[in-house]
Amino acid sequence: MNLEKQSLIQHLTDLRTCLIRSLIALGISMMACLYFSKEIFRFLQQPLLKVMPQGASFIATNPLEALITYLKVALLAGIFLASPFILYQIWRFVAPALYKNEKKLAFSFVLFASVFFIGGAWFGYAVIFPIGFKFFVTALEGTGIQFLPQMQDYLSFISKMLLTFGAIFELPIILILLARVGLVTASMLNKSQRYMLPLIFLVAGILTPGPDVLSQFLLGIPLLLLFELSVLAVWFMQKKRP
Repeated sequence: MNLEKQSLIQHLTDLRTCLIRSLIALGISMMACLYFSKEIFRFLQQPLLKVMPQGASFIATNPLEALITYLKVALLAGIFLASPFILYQIWRFVAPALYKNEKKLAFSFVLFASVFFIGGAWFGYAVIFPIGFKFFVTALEGTGIQFLPQMQDYLSFISKMLLTFGAIFELPIILILLARVGLVTASMLNKSQRYMLPLIFLVAGILTPGPDVLSQFLLGIPLLLLFELSVLAVWFMQKKRP
């Protein structure tokens, strides 16, 4: 019992250390991005501005809204900038449950996890958002309603979507980690394939900003391919595992 208690305390201590280091890295990244927050926000506006009527613009409803928005922009950019370090801290916490030869894969994990996270957010920004926003703006044409997006509301929406897309694209990394610690097997994933197609397109329908079929299809297909890639990676890993 004492050994179990000591082990639990050690795990909690390691978790606290990882969290503190991640928060420090996030704080430093946020401060670094604060200077460029206006440019970053203009970049985030582009998917909506490109489909809005000519001359349309965003609005702020109180004097502090712009300042608060730019602080949140810096936080969002800081998350992506610090993501490799944060992912490394996650690896450090999970590594004790892995085999000795698997603990050497830290660089590969951080590299691929960062690429998938940032790539997922970029996919949402460059592919899904323009289609979804065009649907909403087109729906207002001829209604006599003037569309004036508010800075803070827009940032809140797009931040949630970018982080969600980034997290969803981590699916292969998550499944591989679960497989490495023995919680998931290739056999389990194969048996679940029959349920994944409707589940993935249901998730795609919930996440896409527009209810049109095209945006759901554009997200659903990559998610399905990521899942199949995960099954193949887990099978290959288990085959090579001692």
